[in-house]
Amino acid sequence: MARHRIFIAIDFSEEVIKEIARVQEVLGNVKLIGKMTELENLHLTLKFLGEIDDEKLERVRKRLKEVKFSEMELKLGVAGTFSFRGQPRIVWIKVMGKGIFELQKKIDDVLEGEGFGREERFMSHLTIARIKHVGDKTGFIDYVNGMGVKAVEFNVNEFKLKESELRRLGPVYKDLEIYEGKGIC
Repeated sequence: MARHRIFIAIDFSEEVIKEIARVQEVLGNVKLIGKMTELENLHLTLKFLGEIDDEKLERVRKRLKEVKFSEMELKLGVAGTFSFRGQPRIVWIKVMGKGIFELQKKIDDVLEGEGFGREERFMSHLTIARIKHVGDKTGFIDYVNGMGVKAVEFNVNEFKLKESELRRLGPVYKDLEIYEGKGIC
């Protein structure tokens, strides 16, 4: 039986993507070994399901139709890093707005019955770069923390079930299903 690498996410408006591209350009002024996230791959992961088979994928599709939510207003927040053993590995931008946490919890609620654990520490963020190495770790972290991200506001009225195909040049994402909200929160 076929297996699929699946996650649930929201995509961003053109205005948000333009701001992220600007921030990536600012980040590119620092000497680093790593890779910027391709603009077409930018998303906010609500839940990563991992590798699942066709049957479980069908059950997930049906369960996600049970999620009821309203359109929400979100905005970009500060930039930051996730580090591993003191080495910065991920550069991210926070996505702010109460509605995103409520939506993520509702997704957890409907998928718990399919054997997926709840997110223990959901942090509403989007990854803008993956870092392999920087010489001055502290200086790099300070630089990222000081990058000015414009608080671009945007509305979200849908989330997507996506498949990730890992390729040599990077992942390719495919939308499997779109789930729409109702009205404004």
